Parts: sequence; C-alpha cells; structure tokens
Amino acid sequence: MAADAHPLPNARGDRLYDLAEVLRSKNAGPLLITFDVILPDAATYRRVVESEALTPELIARLYDLPAGDVQIMTFEAANAIKITIPRKGPTSGAPGDRDVYGAQQHVPLIDILIP
Repeated sequence: MAADAHPLPNARGDRLYDLAEVLRSKNAGPLLITFDVILPDAATYRRVVESEALTPELIARLYDLPAGDVQIMTFEAANAIKITIPRKGPTSGAPGDRDVYGAQQHVPLIDILIP
C-alpha cells in the first residue's frame, strides 16, 4: 500500500503492529486465512476493541473482499482478536499457491492506526 493510501485517511494514533505482541496470519484450513492480534495487556486490548478501528468493512477493503466474508472475534481472556477471511486465489498447496501456510498475509494490517 502506498504511503498516501492509508486505509484510514487522516487517522491518528499508533500502528496496530506497534501495539500488538503478536500480529500474524496462518491457514485456517485450505480455504480460509486467519489473523491473530494478541495484545500485551487488558488496557491495550480494550483500547483496540473500543476504538472500533478493526471493522469488517476496513478488512474487506484491505483484502478486496465483501464485508460479509470477514469474521472478527474477540477473546478478552487472552487479550486477543481473531479475524478470518476466505483465501483468494488457489487453495492452500494447490498449483500456483505462493503462500502455502498463509503466513505472509498479515502485512496490510500492520499500518492500521488505533486512536
């Protein structure tokens, strides 16, 4: 994403990447990718969740999907957020798949700003 094409124009705050202890993607079966956002403490978790910055609409825009295909689940006990989307392109391990484990798909989330 180009520097001037931030997903939240004119947004201010801290990057999700800088707030999270873990920000990763991985397969959730051959047809889905899941993102784990694990935050260091309850206060940071509440900040991210209460900001409402992570929405299905934003994730859909970042990954060129319909918002209805995005699932966001929060797990307060673990200070974690899980986002699941369908894989685009070949299924995991199929010919032409460039990321068999789904481990390279979290990059668009890095620069989301959390107020």
